[in-house]
Amino acid sequence: MLNQLRPALVLLVALTVLTGLAYPLAVTGIAGAVFPAKAAGSLVLRDGRVVGSSLIGQSFTGAGYFHGRPSATTAPDPADPAKTVPAPYNAANSMGSNLGPTSAALAERVRGDRDALQAENPGRPVPIDLVTTSGSGLDPDISPEAALFQVPRVARARNLPEETLRGLVAGRVEGRSLGVLGEPRVNVLALNLALDALAAH
Repeated sequence: MLNQLRPALVLLVALTVLTGLAYPLAVTGIAGAVFPAKAAGSLVLRDGRVVGSSLIGQSFTGAGYFHGRPSATTAPDPADPAKTVPAPYNAANSMGSNLGPTSAALAERVRGDRDALQAENPGRPVPIDLVTTSGSGLDPDISPEAALFQVPRVARARNLPEETLRGLVAGRVEGRSLGVLGEPRVNVLALNLALDALAAH
């Protein structure tokens, strides 16, 4: 029996070292050498300080900023850790809401968001990504239509010409990956950083 057990244990240890240590370390080292910014989390710096990641959305709520998609992520309730409370863009708890199309709570939340957005910009249809959450709850991008929809509100809050902001949005539109994957999109953090830079001049 020992003759059969020894090769199995040797193989277990060898594969553990190979696939559990050597391979992850090699991949991490190669990624850090070839794609250092991406390997470090695609961090976004402003004045030498980290202000976010281009891969994870942030909650912008002020009228003078472009807003991202709604986020369904949660965090433990400080008053009762057994319960959770909404915590938009909580990267430690990536998740969707798990509410289906027949959910009354989902329909009510979408209606409320839609009505608030239509009051902000009467007469224009609300882009779907401004009222629906992504599967991860961390989506950093919105459609160009969603960004342009918000231009009148941001222009009023910042006292800037709408045409200037439309140009700012157009300059931040990223095309499909490899020309065919996904849809054109605008990174909300990058757009708001450009907006702050524009307002500072």
